[in-house]
Amino acid sequence: MQYRVLGLATAVTLTVAAPARAQQGNMPMPRAPQSRAATITGEVIDLSCRLGQGLSGDSHRMCAEVCADRGIPLAILGSDGNVYMPISTSMPGDAQNSRLKPFAEQRVRVTGRVVNEHGQRAIFIDNVTRAT
Repeated sequence: MQYRVLGLATAVTLTVAAPARAQQGNMPMPRAPQSRAATITGEVIDLSCRLGQGLSGDSHRMCAEVCADRGIPLAILGSDGNVYMPISTSMPGDAQNSRLKPFAEQRVRVTGRVVNEHGQRAIFIDNVTRAT
């Protein structure tokens, strides 16, 4: 039991010390990924049910809302075929499900800043509205 506590304390110490060392010039500071202003039109999807079960559409809307309430991420399946994860600039990040839940399984138009890093796409949402 003692070793686990000691190990956790060491991990916490190293985690806290790393940013301080980076600021002192011993380590490179992490860089924020490049982003670009964009407008995306697509569908708000429940990642778990869409990718795991193939469920989508009006008949799945209530399920997607329940999944969102339970913490399953909602995302935007863009008309370009890419999935965009909504993210936040705050630290720690703010959950974005509450912004997308009213549009679950519906077409939306989202404006914000898009990040494309390591094959992953994300969007810092400025505005989301229902698309026609």
